[in-house]
Amino acid sequence: MKKSRVLLLLSFVLLGMMSTSCVTSKKVRYLSDMPTYGVPLNNRFEATISPYDELRIYVLSDGKNEELVKPFNVFGMVGNTSYQQNSMGYLVDVNGNIEFPVLGELHVAGLTRLQLQDMIAEQLKSNGYLSNPNVMVRFLNFKVFVLGTETGTVLNITEERCTFLEALAMAGGLDIYTRRDRIGVMREVNGKMVIHYLDPRSTDIFKDDFFLLQQNDIIFTEVGTRRFLQESYSNWQWILSGITSLVSVYLLYKSIKKEYE
Repeated sequence: MKKSRVLLLLSFVLLGMMSTSCVTSKKVRYLSDMPTYGVPLNNRFEATISPYDELRIYVLSDGKNEELVKPFNVFGMVGNTSYQQNSMGYLVDVNGNIEFPVLGELHVAGLTRLQLQDMIAEQLKSNGYLSNPNVMVRFLNFKVFVLGTETGTVLNITEERCTFLEALAMAGGLDIYTRRDRIGVMREVNGKMVIHYLDPRSTDIFKDDFFLLQQNDIIFTEVGTRRFLQESYSNWQWILSGITSLVSVYLLYKSIKKEYE
């Protein structure tokens, strides 16, 4: 009887060891604390211009003054309703400036795309070059880099805005072994590389300044200790499973034999 109890206890221990590879949904679920009434968003969800960004800037015509806008479109031909793109653009220098035709040097770092559009339009108008200018600004080099636990991905952002969660989705999401509390975002801030950690399980990321990604941000992940533990005994798991099965069969045999004695 005592021997049977020992074998039964051993069986439970083996089953417990095998279950350590399981992960509860709460530990991996995105935004697990999201309330039903929602979370207010930060109103600054728009990328800002930084040094070494490349910008495409067009000054558009209303169709009556196309000759007047030509000097301001040295990197493209602009028509009434469409424009011809090319690979050239305005490169923001280390001081955050660009050299714009006629207007000269403009400080653009820290501005959003829409703010730069308004600034150029206002200068064209106030200096008497155009009476009703329409300016369009686009990013040419908006990329985000994702370094996973095994592979790396370059994300080309076409909509000129990308959040932390959107980047994770485009990179294929996170496996169950990735540490959710150690997902880093590396960014250049005031001439220094800064690393900031975000946790996609919490709605606090919506309040974080790093939730909205900037050009050339690098996201990197870490493998949790659970992965190493699992890999260390994965080769022995089938042995544990076999022993557990044999113990269960033996206990069943002993129970049946006892009934017939």
